[in-house]
Amino acid sequence: MPSLIPAIVSALSILACVPPGAGDPPEETTAHYADELLRRTYSADGPGAAVLVARGDTILFRGARGEGDIQSHSQLHPNSVFRIGSVTKQFTAAAVLTLVEDGRVGLDDPLSRYLSDYPNGDQITLRHLLNHTAGVRNFNNLPEYIDGIERDLTTSEIISLFRDESLVFLPGESWAYSNSGYVLLGAVIESVTGLAWHEYMAQRFFRPLGMSHTGYGHDPQFAALQVRGYRYDEDTVAPMLPMSMTQPHAAGALVSNVDDLLIWTRALHEGRILRSQSYQMMAVPEGAAAVEGVRYGFGLYEISIRQQRALRHGGRIFGFIASLTYLPGPDITVVVLENDDAHNGPEQADALTRRLVAHALDAPYPMPDAIPTEVASLEAAQGVYDFGDGVVRTIRLEAGRLTAQRNVGPRLQLTPIAADDFLYEDGFTRLQFDRDTTGAIVAARFFASGDGEGVSGVRISTGATPPPTGLELPSAVMERFVGIYANSELSVSVTLEGETLLAQIAGQPSFRLLAASPTLFDVEEAGASVEFVPASGPVLEMVIRQNGRETVLARTP
Repeated sequence: MPSLIPAIVSALSILACVPPGAGDPPEETTAHYADELLRRTYSADGPGAAVLVARGDTILFRGARGEGDIQSHSQLHPNSVFRIGSVTKQFTAAAVLTLVEDGRVGLDDPLSRYLSDYPNGDQITLRHLLNHTAGVRNFNNLPEYIDGIERDLTTSEIISLFRDESLVFLPGESWAYSNSGYVLLGAVIESVTGLAWHEYMAQRFFRPLGMSHTGYGHDPQFAALQVRGYRYDEDTVAPMLPMSMTQPHAAGALVSNVDDLLIWTRALHEGRILRSQSYQMMAVPEGAAAVEGVRYGFGLYEISIRQQRALRHGGRIFGFIASLTYLPGPDITVVVLENDDAHNGPEQADALTRRLVAHALDAPYPMPDAIPTEVASLEAAQGVYDFGDGVVRTIRLEAGRLTAQRNVGPRLQLTPIAADDFLYEDGFTRLQFDRDTTGAIVAARFFASGDGEGVSGVRISTGATPPPTGLELPSAVMERFVGIYANSELSVSVTLEGETLLAQIAGQPSFRLLAASPTLFDVEEAGASVEFVPASGPVLEMVIRQNGRETVLARTP
């Protein structure tokens, strides 16, 4: 489930309501589960994914489903090569840290030591760039960026796209995900080594480790290995939009496959790439990057899945989505590489990763398989439930299925998976009904993303309730909210795609903001609301409320 504020993000990482099992599931059980999950998730005759699950060096599952070229109907294979987008960042971070270990750069060196003419380079350190606390504006978000996305650019030409942009905040004072920062790190690698950033990685990492399918996406040798990428145009699969692979640079221009990414993960986390002190800096967030809801080290997010600490990074680039996750305690690696970018299609890689990790931990999430349920039982759950802080959920029986509606948000279908236990459409968020000693339903408990202790709502009315009318705001009104909002803990990008207002915290999937008023929006799956203020004139702040917490983000210039 994507997230907006620390409270929402914590819904993904809070202690699981179902504790891990006493032992690991047998290898054949994991393999069967993963194979079935692939079949449920991807069509055999469309874009798909390659997937790998390992415990230590033991591969529990390695497989693929879907087509690598829809026109020729060539199938994806476990060794297929994909663009990995921002998963590239952990390679860049590790490369910089090897230069630190070699005494060639210092983490707290100013950027100006290596790029002497970069504006504010005397205030920005390499450490700031590595953990996104430099305040360098993300060039991908600049309005004019998309116009030249097919041009091949040199390192200096890419930097020229954003070098004259003002800082989003003073270095070290806040956090905001920035591809620009990792382009600058690539430039530092080139300045110090005299090699292209990707060639340094090839010499230091890929060739010594035998990662023969990993390299620079603009290199014809590796471009020829890559499967075709796709996007969704409405409900139709279409070829990915064109772009020059020079432009993602050290922030996202690598390609790889699941086997090479396992090799890399084992080497990185076993101490064969970096010394212990360097690895700890890479894996353990600090300063403004350590706040709840961010938890970003150097090229790695720190999250929690089913009570277990996990280190991961995702990647999204035209035509592709990637997810690489490692759990240090149980020594589990999960790799998911997709050949569609899912901008208008189903977002699967993150959900697939969570399910595979949970199963390998012997704490699987319930599957969205409906059980037979009597109509009378569904009718008995109808009513209004007050969860406090202005959050009311209305439960209705519509066309034989229960729906849940938060305030005036959308009515979302609920799937019965056990007695009084229902699953939301995202496949993780759950709603359970509580009964008193007489068997009457008196409350409901909402579990955002399916984890944690949940939030209880008291039943305040019974029976069928007519649906309230939500708002459909014109695009011109919603355009007023588009922008970047940040505080010392978080940065959120708000965009408008067609008639849909979207919010996104860097590195995570975007999700819909649903109008409850001209300035107030619901985020049902996370149990949150978002308000833009003031009500008239230029928008200055975004206020996010969830579970009694209020977070204020200021709009950045």
